[in-house]
Amino acid sequence: METKKERIYLCLAHMSGKEMDYIKEAFDTNWVVPLGPNVNGFEKDLEEFVGQGKRVVALSSGTAAVHLGLIAAGVRAGDEVIVQSFTFCASTHPITYLGATPVLVDSEPYTWNIDPVLMEEAIKDRIAKTGKKPAAIVPVYLYGMPAKIDEIMSVANKYDIPVVEDAAEGMGSIYKNRVCGTFGDYGVLSFNGNKMITTSGGGALICPNEEMWRRVMFFATQAREAYPYYQHEEIGYNYRMSNICAGIGRGQMTVLEDHIAHHRRIADIYRELFKDVEGITFHDEQEGMKSNFWLNTIVLDENLRLKNEDHAYAETIKGAVGGAAGVVHNSDSAHTDCEPNVNVEAMRLALDAVGIEARPLWKPMHKQPVYRNVPAYVNGISEELFHKGLCLPSGPCVSEDDALWIVDTIKENIR
Repeated sequence: METKKERIYLCLAHMSGKEMDYIKEAFDTNWVVPLGPNVNGFEKDLEEFVGQGKRVVALSSGTAAVHLGLIAAGVRAGDEVIVQSFTFCASTHPITYLGATPVLVDSEPYTWNIDPVLMEEAIKDRIAKTGKKPAAIVPVYLYGMPAKIDEIMSVANKYDIPVVEDAAEGMGSIYKNRVCGTFGDYGVLSFNGNKMITTSGGGALICPNEEMWRRVMFFATQAREAYPYYQHEEIGYNYRMSNICAGIGRGQMTVLEDHIAHHRRIADIYRELFKDVEGITFHDEQEGMKSNFWLNTIVLDENLRLKNEDHAYAETIKGAVGGAAGVVHNSDSAHTDCEPNVNVEAMRLALDAVGIEARPLWKPMHKQPVYRNVPAYVNGISEELFHKGLCLPSGPCVSEDDALWIVDTIKENIR
């Protein structure tokens, strides 16, 4: 099979063929800067897609969007911010950029996203302990799965706390016929190379109105005042998306709906093929929700036995799993105090051995050493899922035949 000759990646956005036209136009007109027609056009395309009268600022990354969303929401040094613990660090690190403190809240078991009941308990406790309410709430759409956003917003409105929705993984996911990222005060999108669409790297912040759009744009472009020279009265950032990257994004917007449909089709195949496999559960959407299934995920029962479990954690990882960009520190030990179960790591290794890239779920932030001293409100859900869960290849590069092969390979490695 041709796909067995090439590595099957977890997720990879494909080009549409339109991108080069926009990129060529940018070079031909000498708009090779972090502004220009492609940036404006991409923002308009995004505004049309998200609807609800929202404005959008295209930025250099999803992390930048979280950062600016928090600034726009009024977060300052010394504040506390409620944030989902079961997430990637881009949801939490920008809080610390501002000198604020993340307050980590665990998940509910159905969507795997922030538990609204536990979130309210955390808010009450922080008010009791600090004398003030958290400055913002950051829920996340983990792996594209819609959160219980009605309940989250009900709590947020009750305490008058702004919400910055981290929909970096959830572009195109729907909750009650409305695009995720448009319920809170601000919404975050990501266009990293592995997302639903890509600009190679990049992100966007969904803003509630023209006034706040202008405010965010001000901060994204170094906070320059209206003088013929550079006058700065506030701290700004170089976060604007480049015209070249935005050209890629404009081309990608033409295939977004196709990408979403493909991800959902691969999810349909996984769901059907795993339904009778004892010991493996496919993570599915709930009623009223339409996930983009950015990543399809499964949970392995802790009693499920695999053929190669003796090899799990036998040696340390060299570099980053999945070829992640950047420099990593080499580890002296293959173990940490919170890690996937042996059968999960054994399955990852078995898939990797034949060229299929799978990864563990996100390690909860409250188990990350860098956040060992921040307040955390946990119920055990995210830790249990981290111990048992695995992400499977899901992107446009994954064909229906690939999905069949991946499931067959998983079955073959069960004792």
